Order: sequence, then structure tokens, then C-alpha cells
Amino acid sequence: MGLENWSPEGALTTRVEELLNWGRANSLWPMPFGVACCAIEMMGTLSSRYDLSRFGAEAIRFSPRQSDLMIVSGRISLKMLPVLQKIWEQMPEPKWCISMGACASCGGIFDTYAMIQGIDRFVPVDVYIPGCPPRPESLIDAVIKIQELVKLERLDSHA
Repeated sequence: MGLENWSPEGALTTRVEELLNWGRANSLWPMPFGVACCAIEMMGTLSSRYDLSRFGAEAIRFSPRQSDLMIVSGRISLKMLPVLQKIWEQMPEPKWCISMGACASCGGIFDTYAMIQGIDRFVPVDVYIPGCPPRPESLIDAVIKIQELVKLERLDSHA
């Protein structure tokens, strides 16, 4: 790289952003919101066979104030929706969301008055995982996609 393309404006800020985003991407703290079958696959992803810790996301937190990634897995009923929204609101910025499985993403086979037909109507979803239930490899792929999103974050985007 030649010095003709080097510009001092923003050089330090860019490097600090890259370092912070690298740290965030490789130390995600998931908040599991597992209410049905998909939660079993989420637990399987944490086992030694699939080892989600290879991607820096093994520190599962059951406190929304300590989490930056919500994984919603399973069907969400109307009675459970306020709980989901309250947990999402309590999570600090920046935060991301994975919708795991057909039920969380679009209601799945539960097209009834008591079930939410997709959580994206109530909380912003960054990555959708299809399947009923999706395999652990799909959750690992979704975490990798979240890491790619985190690496593109700007410092001023959450101010």
C-alpha cells in the first residue's frame, strides 16, 4: 500500500472500530429464549459435538442486561409476547436477534389465534434460521452471520 492513498482523517477511528467490532463479534453473549422443540437443538449446539464456544458465543446469559444476542427458538404465544418484548427492551445496545425455526420466524404449523405469526412484527430480527427444528449447524451458521454483521457496525450507529 502506497502512501498516496493514506489519509490521516479517520485513520485512528477506523482502527478502533475494527478492534471493537472484532472483540464484539468474537465474544457474543446469547440470551436464549427457547420455548419449544428448537430449544433442544440450541442446547445441542452448545454440546461438545458442535461446540459453539469455537465462535466465542458459549457464555449463555439468562440475564438480558448481560446479553447482546437474543436467540428466539420455538413458538411464541400471545401471553409470552410481552415477556419477549420486555427482555428485548432490557438488553443493552448494540444487540442482535436470531429467529430460530419456522415457528419463531413465521408461526410454523401453529396458525392459530393464540400464536404469533413471526416475531419480526414485534422485535427486529437480524438472522432467520429455517427448519422445524433447524439443525445445530444452522444455528452455528446464523452466529457466523451475526458476527459478520457485528464486524460492519459503526461506532456512531447506536448513539
